Amino acid sequence: MANSKQARKRARQAENRRVLKSGQRSMVRTYIKRVVKAISTGDHAKAMEEFKAAQPVIDRIADKDVLSKKKAARLKSRLNKRIKALAA
Repeated sequence: MANSKQARKRARQAENRRVLKSGQRSMVRTYIKRVVKAISTGDHAKAMEEFKAAQPVIDRIADKDVLSKKKAARLKSRLNKRIKALAA
């Protein structure tokens, strides 16, 4: 347990951030699941539509440091690769 006043404040801040970020992380996962579901049905148009909706959300969450920028780029790249495979 934190003993100093500063350490107690940092613990409070960390807890608040954890709560905020968990909700945001969940939202990103939901968008990703929608894209994956559209890909699994084989509907290229629907998959592209869902991907275009998910892209700005993933970027926004990466800007807020909930996800690292590299992980966000990797997610988008892999989803896009799977969508392109549908068209081929």
